[in-house]
Amino acid sequence: MTPTLIIARAADTPENLRTILGLVEEASEWLSRKGTDQWQKPWPSRRRRDARIRRGLKREATWIVWDGDRAVATVSMATKPKRKVWRGADCNLSAPAVYAHRLIVTRDYAGWELGAQLIDWTGLRAYRDYGARWIRIDVWSSNLALHEYYEKRGFISCGACRNRRYPSGKLFQKDVLDIVEPVSMQFAESPVPANPLTGSGVACGG
Repeated sequence: MTPTLIIARAADTPENLRTILGLVEEASEWLSRKGTDQWQKPWPSRRRRDARIRRGLKREATWIVWDGDRAVATVSMATKPKRKVWRGADCNLSAPAVYAHRLIVTRDYAGWELGAQLIDWTGLRAYRDYGARWIRIDVWSSNLALHEYYEKRGFISCGACRNRRYPSGKLFQKDVLDIVEPVSMQFAESPVPANPLTGSGVACGG
């Protein structure tokens, strides 16, 4: 099956910032209906949350999955841990790893297993790019259903953030070598950043 979705690195543009914020707000509303406090208040403030998202775009660390001109999922990656978050982890932080942040799938695409494939793609891409052996994620501490979601997909608990006030303090990791690469994913990777208005790949000038 030929993938109909495109995943592309998100260029640092106001349109992409609005796109990511829109996905965050949609996820926040859905989580509220699920009865969890996750993302109900931007941490630690809206200004600082938005600044983190903007930094991800500036570092070229954020990716968006497009269905035509519609953004349907996103993930951001880091090659190093946030020390204040991972300092208390029960794992070897010196081992090469990829740290996934703000993994969101729009609710219209729930049930596609798009989130699971996006997690695996993140690990496999990092393994290809710099030999990452682990994919790691910090998960909202009180969202037990989300803990179970990751555990069912091969993640194991590796401790918690020492700062109990940090809301996303439950730490998980998965060995990238445990990822079974599917014959085909639902999305294809674009070699260039995506046009936020059309979802198609465009070359960016210097």
